[in-house]
Amino acid sequence: MPVLKILAICLLLTHPYGAQAEDLLTIYQQALDADPSLKSAQLKVNIGSAQKGQALGQMLPQITGTANWSKNDQTVMNPGGDVNNKYQGTRYYVSLNQTLVDFAKFWEWRRASKTEDQYAAEAIEAQNKLIFTVVDRYFSVLEADDQLQFTHSEKLATEKQLEQVQKQFAKQILKVTDVYAVEARLDQLLANEILAETKLITAQQGLRELTGELPNNLNKLREDIDYKVIEGELPQWIEMAQSQSPLLSAKNLAIEAAEDSVTVQKSKYLPVVDLQLNFYDTDTGYQSTRTPQVQTQVAAINVNVPLFSGGTTTHQLFEAQHRLELSKNDSEAALRGLIKETSDAFLESNANVRHIKATQKALESAAKSRESMERGLQYGVVTVSDLLKAQQDEFSAQREISRARYAYIKNRIRFMQAIGSVNEMNLQEVNDWLVK
Repeated sequence: MPVLKILAICLLLTHPYGAQAEDLLTIYQQALDADPSLKSAQLKVNIGSAQKGQALGQMLPQITGTANWSKNDQTVMNPGGDVNNKYQGTRYYVSLNQTLVDFAKFWEWRRASKTEDQYAAEAIEAQNKLIFTVVDRYFSVLEADDQLQFTHSEKLATEKQLEQVQKQFAKQILKVTDVYAVEARLDQLLANEILAETKLITAQQGLRELTGELPNNLNKLREDIDYKVIEGELPQWIEMAQSQSPLLSAKNLAIEAAEDSVTVQKSKYLPVVDLQLNFYDTDTGYQSTRTPQVQTQVAAINVNVPLFSGGTTTHQLFEAQHRLELSKNDSEAALRGLIKETSDAFLESNANVRHIKATQKALESAAKSRESMERGLQYGVVTVSDLLKAQQDEFSAQREISRARYAYIKNRIRFMQAIGSVNEMNLQEVNDWLVK
């Protein structure tokens, strides 16, 4: 038995048709719980928040405390005899440092804040992308299943025709070339069926990548859907995409963070001023014999002026400037890609609507042509090749209208993602188009 046949049987046994069907919202919820890319995006938000907290903490008071207990033995060797002294005591030290002027720390906090906002925008984009990916892969499974069913149906119809042609050939009504023509078409359909089975399994594995589970019996698309064009002008939609796309927002925030990073490096050339308060209390060693006990308090303002760091600060500034240019290039590339994505999705979605209507008419015409060819073959006015061609055209129209319907849904959600407006309400709308 072919390997693909075995895989197909395993899938059917694992997910029997009698099992409860899964709709689009069910698959989306599974993807939300299991998709590692979305989890990584959410973790980056937490990392950004932690980095911001670290940067803020550097500007707040830094307090350290040290406590020490020690025991010391001292031997003084004299000509008259050694003298042993034993000292034990404790030492306490508390220090408070508060930054007064350090521009680098301030701009580092600003950079961390922008990075946190950038990660938040990327998390929104990741969820939007997941919505589109779920729709894309869900309907890719349905489309692959439809293509397999169409191929299987055409194969059955061709097998039936082959039986009739063989009977008519046995009665010397048809030529042997007619039998060969039907057999050739049947062999082609058998090969196509293998490819269709492969595409279905591949599509199912694509959906499994999102959810961690093989899809169950998915709900099918209804036949009575009113496919509508996207209203409005393309330039207006592009302008909306530029203003509310989380992807573009993340890129712009990355530029702002990179600009702050450049300022951080420039600030390292400036003096740093901090306030220092120290408390020192010790009676360790020989000091434990001193009376009265001495405590020391120190208050100081320190000014540190960077003079030379071996060129490290200069090259760090160069690196930050280059990273800023990288961020700008990434933003420009994202903007151009967003414009193209919005334009493509808008045009293709509306083209799909016209394509669906055209293929519906083509399907009706192909069905009438095939019926007339069947009658004509009975009266001997058409050939078997003519009938095969008409039948092939009818199934081709069925395949084409199926592709157009799924393409419309994918492109519509793709368009909503491009302009930054995709959400779970869009999923609910599409889910309502499925057979319950």
